[in-house]
Amino acid sequence: MINRRHFLRNTSLLAAGSLVAGHADGLQTRRTTARPAAVVKKNFGLQTYSLTNRENVRQGQPDREFSSDVPGGLKRLAQMGYTTLELSGYSSAGKIGALPMAEFKKYADDAGLKIVSTHAGSPVSEYTKGNLEQAKEFWKRACDHHVAIGCKYLVQPGQPSTRSTEEVAFVGEAFNEAGKIAKAAGLKFAYHNHSGEFVRVVPGGREPLPERWPWGRTPEGAKMVYDGLLEATDPSLVEFQLDVYWAVMGRQDPVEYMNKYPDRIRLLHIKDRAILGESGMMNFQKIFEVAYAHKIEDFFVELEGYTGEGGQFGGVKGCAEYLMKAPFVK
Repeated sequence: MINRRHFLRNTSLLAAGSLVAGHADGLQTRRTTARPAAVVKKNFGLQTYSLTNRENVRQGQPDREFSSDVPGGLKRLAQMGYTTLELSGYSSAGKIGALPMAEFKKYADDAGLKIVSTHAGSPVSEYTKGNLEQAKEFWKRACDHHVAIGCKYLVQPGQPSTRSTEEVAFVGEAFNEAGKIAKAAGLKFAYHNHSGEFVRVVPGGREPLPERWPWGRTPEGAKMVYDGLLEATDPSLVEFQLDVYWAVMGRQDPVEYMNKYPDRIRLLHIKDRAILGESGMMNFQKIFEVAYAHKIEDFFVELEGYTGEGGQFGGVKGCAEYLMKAPFVK
């Protein structure tokens, strides 16, 4: 989660000629009438965190260009080719950023964008028996707010404390509770990774193992955090959103993980070092091929801290152009 941009131009423009019989000067002639070009439609979304600029990233505030005109910004995204949204900036007050969620949904509907998923940050940094009820109350409020706007997925994007196999197992128990709450509300709960989940921990550990240990031997009982979370969670309650870029940054193959856990990984973050396809390090063609084979339907572009031409909007437009031109994207 290797190749890059500049793929063959997607030419799904259709021009059909129709024969029209007529007579001129006693002779039968033909006329060809060209039909309007078909509009290319593909299914991919944007994680709205992508519209957070580097200056405001610590506060989680949207890019000034976006926050000053949310309705217009969402329409620009639709014109670029995005069809769905995954929200960022949720607060338990029922807002996305500074906007009430119902108002944000109206703007998305007006732009023709469907809100499919949301990132609801971890309510605590470390799950314990003492704060699990606090976390459950957060998830209940978050579910109520997102059901009201027709959301499908409630995704936790923040990694809680996982310094040992015991902590990993307890986080899995907490996620199962979140999954029960989401399922009762009509939502699906999922977990989003960064690179930190691709380290190993051991029973009784106080910190992740170093990347390398003597003689290349894995200590007894060591387990990859990501695999441990998959094993500790109930498949009927918890799904996973694989960020393909962060998997690669964790020295893992996103394609291998999709094949290994086809029924658990149901959403993807499509991400690169910057604009999709420009780094040359991500094999997006294979990622999409395997994702489609496993019937994964929801893909969200995420672009973080882009400093190139056009700011965040310029960056997400470049990502959309890459996906629109890529012949392997449906």
